[in-house]
Formats: sequence, structure tokens, C-alpha cells
Amino acid sequence: MGLSDQQIEQFKTKGFVACPEFFNAREVKALQSELSRLRAVGAFNNVSTDNDGKTTSSTKMNLQICPLYPHSTLFRALPFHPKVLQTIPQLIGDPILLHLDQVFLKPARHGSGTNWHQDNAYFQLDNPLHGTAMWIAVHPANVANGTLRVIPDMQFEKLPHQRDPQSNHHIRCWPDESRAEPVELPAGGVVFFCYGTPHSTGANNTDADRAGVAYHFLTEASYGTEQAKVSKAIGTILTGPRASGGEKEYATRVAGAWDAEVEKANTDNR
Repeated sequence: MGLSDQQIEQFKTKGFVACPEFFNAREVKALQSELSRLRAVGAFNNVSTDNDGKTTSSTKMNLQICPLYPHSTLFRALPFHPKVLQTIPQLIGDPILLHLDQVFLKPARHGSGTNWHQDNAYFQLDNPLHGTAMWIAVHPANVANGTLRVIPDMQFEKLPHQRDPQSNHHIRCWPDESRAEPVELPAGGVVFFCYGTPHSTGANNTDADRAGVAYHFLTEASYGTEQAKVSKAIGTILTGPRASGGEKEYATRVAGAWDAEVEKANTDNR
């Protein structure tokens, strides 16, 4: 279940590592079914704009839910997945807490991408290797449908960012795209990239929807008073002596619920 020494070393030196077979077929089906349910109840917002940063586009769709956990007990339970709780500390240290969760869905034929940025331009950790995103390919992700792209070896470079006029709230940067690497994944595959790694997604011009769910984690020690002023965290403590299995944060125990939530999603949303 854990990462190899080679994978951990790649994360620390290159700023990212891919795990193509992280979630099994039953789990993938549940993720897909739950996103279909959330779309049907109107939980998504289109964050693409007509290049003015405020007017919602009628032709480009970058559908987001952020935060995700209030909308879905399945996605609330996912950070407590045993594989997640084993893998994240291997990459960034321990104890860990949940910083952010969100989903972007790119509809078929008119899904728009998310421009280049570094997460640490938002979060401002002293060490970008103390935080990581976990980007989950809910559907097969490839170059044609705008999969995640990363630029390795740049995790310690602070790139200048500006307000992104193609989004209603994002910022963006302009790195050297000639160094970019697309990360193609099957459904259920995951890529971990640290807070300093520049990344983006492309447009989806194919005939099928594509969604990516992203969780952000950081070490409990890195989230101090000063850091909290610039980046409010969900704050769910996932490991260590202060972890409560979600009871303290959600008033109910979430740890251990993943398999039941997967079964429920696959039954209720079929």
C-alpha cells in the first residue's frame, strides 16, 4: 500500500509523483456516481469567465465545488482512506491535516482548463514540501481531454502571480511551458504534487466529461498562526495524537466509513 523509496525520492526532488492504480474499480464507480449526483442537484459552479474575471462564461465551463466535504459524505470520508493516511505522511511528514478539498469537472466539448499556478502562491508555506495536493482522475485523464500538467524541478522557485481574468477567483503565473510534463492517468489514478510545483489543466474538447478531485494536505506543524492568516484550512486532523477520526471536526466519526460510503454511492446512485 505504501510508496516505494524511489517514488518518495521523486516527489522530493521533482516535486511530484504519479500512482496510476491508487483506487480500485469499485471505488472509481462510486466517485463517478457521486459526482453525477452532485451535478444533478446543481452543486457545481462555473468559474470560467469571459476574460474579465467576473462575467460567467456561457461557452466555457470549468465546474467547481469548493469545499467539497459539506456536499458529500463519500468525499468527506476519502481522506480517511487507509491508503491516503499511509501515503501522505510518507511524502510530507506527520502528523497531517486536511487543508482543502475541491473538484473540477470539465464537460464534454466545452470544458475549459485551469491556468498555470503554484498552490503555495495561495498557501505560503515556508517549505513547499510540507504540503501536497492529491489529484484524483475520476475519469481517464489524457492530453486530449486536458489532463493535469506539471513542471518538475521548480518547487522551490517562487513565480510571480497575477489575477487570472479567465476565472472568477483564481490567480495564475507564466512559467516556461517547454518544460511541462502531462500526467496521463486511468480512472482512479492519482498524482501527488507539492505546494511549489507549477501545474495546470487543459481544455476538454472530447465527447466525454472529465473530472479531477483534489485534496490538499499539510503537516500540522507547518500550519501556524501566521500561515493561517493567509490560508484558512478545513483543519481536519487526520493523524497523530490529536486526531479524532473526524468526531471533533464533524461531530460524527468518519474514520472507517469509506467502504460503507462506497457501497452506498454505488447503490443509491446507480
